Amino acid sequence: MQVGIAIGYRNNEEWVSEGWWNLDAESCQVVVDGPLPSRYYYLYALDYEEGGAWGGTALMCTSDKEFTIAGTNDCVARGYERRGFVEVDTGDRLSWTVQLTERPKVGIGGR
Repeated sequence: MQVGIAIGYRNNEEWVSEGWWNLDAESCQVVVDGPLPSRYYYLYALDYEEGGAWGGTALMCTSDKEFTIAGTNDCVARGYERRGFVEVDTGDRLSWTVQLTERPKVGIGGR
């Protein structure tokens, strides 16, 4: 299985969404380098082979190709797609790992 990962976060006063990190099943990749500067991150992932997605209710902009998008408003009017990301609360930890389950939309865990 191969998945595409997109993240969202607060950068100073602005929301930013970025993607895609393409990962093989059972692999691990660092998406945010160094100590986490924020407590909350947002995650969206696509299963490229079998379809389906891991997501939530926090709406952010994405694109079909590699992207870094400032702002979450007017996604479609600006030529982007609007997708629901899941919120990840990292607490006060300096690092965080998210593990995607085998079935999209079943759940997202982390530590």
